Amino acid sequence: MSEKQIYTIRIVAIVALGGFLLGFDASVISGVVKFIEPEFNLTKMQLGWTVSSITLTAALGMIFAGPMSDKYGRCKLLKHAAILFTISAVGSALATTFYWLIIFRMIGGLAVGTTLIVAPIYIAEVAPPDKRGRLVSFNQLNIVIGISLAFFTNYLILQWGDSNAYWTRLLGFEKWNWRWMLGIEVIPAILYYLGLHIVPRSPRWLMTKKKKEEALNVMRKVATEEDAQSQISEVERSILESKSKKKLRLGYLFKKTMRKVIVIGLVVGVFQQIVGINAVLYYAPMIFEQTGIGTDAAFVQAILVGVTNIVFTVVAILTIDKFGRKPLLIMGMAGIALCLFILTYGFSSATYSLDADAIVNLPEGIDKEQIFVLKDQVFNDDLAFKSALVNTLGKKTAKANEAVIVIAGAKMNTLFVLIGILGFVGAFAVSIGPVMWVLFSELFPNKIRGVAISFVGLINLAVAFLVQLLFPWELSKLGNSNTFLIYGVFAVIGLIFIWFKVPETKGKSLEELEKLLINKRST
Repeated sequence: MSEKQIYTIRIVAIVALGGFLLGFDASVISGVVKFIEPEFNLTKMQLGWTVSSITLTAALGMIFAGPMSDKYGRCKLLKHAAILFTISAVGSALATTFYWLIIFRMIGGLAVGTTLIVAPIYIAEVAPPDKRGRLVSFNQLNIVIGISLAFFTNYLILQWGDSNAYWTRLLGFEKWNWRWMLGIEVIPAILYYLGLHIVPRSPRWLMTKKKKEEALNVMRKVATEEDAQSQISEVERSILESKSKKKLRLGYLFKKTMRKVIVIGLVVGVFQQIVGINAVLYYAPMIFEQTGIGTDAAFVQAILVGVTNIVFTVVAILTIDKFGRKPLLIMGMAGIALCLFILTYGFSSATYSLDADAIVNLPEGIDKEQIFVLKDQVFNDDLAFKSALVNTLGKKTAKANEAVIVIAGAKMNTLFVLIGILGFVGAFAVSIGPVMWVLFSELFPNKIRGVAISFVGLINLAVAFLVQLLFPWELSKLGNSNTFLIYGVFAVIGLIFIWFKVPETKGKSLEELEKLLINKRST
């Protein structure tokens, strides 16, 4: 490996750490929800807000990050994102009320939106053309690694809290477990901020600021002299051409000529989220606890979700150019639907009952005599069981102890549910998860690609926000099986749409796709 390649990989790895922070910050909340619900006495909608608030401000970050990075520079904006990640981690860990927790989570959301847009832009602008696709994909891989590591650190903090080691008691891992889960993000956030100081400014951005010599020096570090000169000349021509072109407004997307590609983009963007992937990734331990396996086991299985996500994302990166976009989408959506129906069956076949031993082993805060009236009663669904707990213990006590009582009373095939969830995550990660963004980069014509991807990306985030917000409420009102049944039905509808309406973009030039998809006769 040459010195230039090592240098390129080093700076890309540093910038892609933003993707890691994005994934970590978004999913670390999965281990927190179990503890903050009783501590802050949250309703199900408030619990949903705790998880989804980060997505709301991430959308704002996406809207403003592009123009601000054009004005102030990619690296400078990423440094500010690292500062926001740090503030969010510290503030969330120290939050004394639900509202302060929301505020600091939303600050982190601004960093998430900024990183989501700016990190891939920087990597694309500094990477050699023949390595650009793989290096940009490295940022996406870092996102799923961040998600997975968040699951792992959540589990590790729980284990430290349960240990008798002096240092864990001194640091309060048992008492402040959820605070440590949120606060540990400060370590990679600070490393990210420091690392960005050795990352050069984007050569393309430097060219827009008429700093050609500095831009050329950066390109010389990642390419040969000939290639560096050639790429800088190409950037120079591109900038001159863009200045001569009329800026497109959002309304252009809704012209008749654009109808087909916009409908495809919007529908695929909606179905990527409405199948419930963020419900699984952001609430994994809560879902696994519904099977009765216990808190520690639930967190271990959440780690398996993260590992599955990484493995199948890598598979997608390696196979997307071999098999094509549409086959992966069809196979993936079919797998998603099948696994969601497996989950539906797994939860619908569950029963819930408390025998004498289970009641005796419940935590001390629960009145054993009071709950003994439920001994050996069998409930055929989770809603009926939870309703009986409220009627027996009162709303406040039942809510505070719901998870531990469900763990004690649930009887179901836990392996069945685990296979369903891992299969769902794997099918998503190898298909519509990463493939959607590749499809978007090829689907829209050159002149409107940026504004079109921003628009459908914003809709995609809006649906993600609603899924995250409503999931706890859905579980409490519709039950486990009906919630996953709804997601499964959406997956089937998405599969039908993809089968009949989404074109294959593999192997076609952007100009060929434009002729195929743009109805110019409708102007």
